[in-house]
Amino acid sequence: MATVLVVEDDPFVRSALIRHLSGAGHAVRSVGTALEALREVAQIGCDVVILDLGLPDLDGSEALKMIRGLTDVPVIISTARDDEAEIVRLLNAGADDYLVKPFSGDHLSARMAAVLRRAGSAPGSGQLLQVGGLCIDLQRREVTLDGADLDLTRREFDLLSFLAARPGVVVPRRELLAEVWRQPYGTDQTIDVHLSWLRRKLGETASQPRYLHTVRGVGVRLDVPHNSAEPAAADGQPTP
Repeated sequence: MATVLVVEDDPFVRSALIRHLSGAGHAVRSVGTALEALREVAQIGCDVVILDLGLPDLDGSEALKMIRGLTDVPVIISTARDDEAEIVRLLNAGADDYLVKPFSGDHLSARMAAVLRRAGSAPGSGQLLQVGGLCIDLQRREVTLDGADLDLTRREFDLLSFLAARPGVVVPRRELLAEVWRQPYGTDQTIDVHLSWLRRKLGETASQPRYLHTVRGVGVRLDVPHNSAEPAAADGQPTP
């Protein structure tokens, strides 16, 4: 079971969440302000955060940005704001999912299970992917480039591993949003920002790509650089 941090200033809602999550076997901690939440995340950590937007000291959307500056822990937004533009903005800002109040405990548990599965798994879990000088350990969630470790965020790792599992294939942006971000909708900016960060860490640019190639109007393709050895198969064995 998971360690859950509930960030909710309404004592009745907070008690109900704690009661349900504890009853489901989770270890639950709770705070009522954004600053307390940041302190908990930074000093103790957790497996998932349930974040209310209407906090007394700081708006939840600002708290989300600050949490993302500290950790890639999954964050589920708990909000009474049933506004599509606001939801899209929060998802693009780093939220993993959202729930509009009121919601049931079972609904929360299902959403939590989904984000925790995504945080702890990737295509071909337990295998190694190797494409040129890139080596991706899907189980350990570690990446090396030409033998050097890369420090990737959780979302960067998910995006890179999803593309690396399909070398040479142009993956449509809509598919990336659906499979990597688990969003039925979103903007190209979401993908472009993460691609830009990834390219920087891979030592390349959009105008001079090595691995990550944007196919205008279609999607993204991960290829072996021309000066690299042939790619390996997903199980780490050389491709015939």
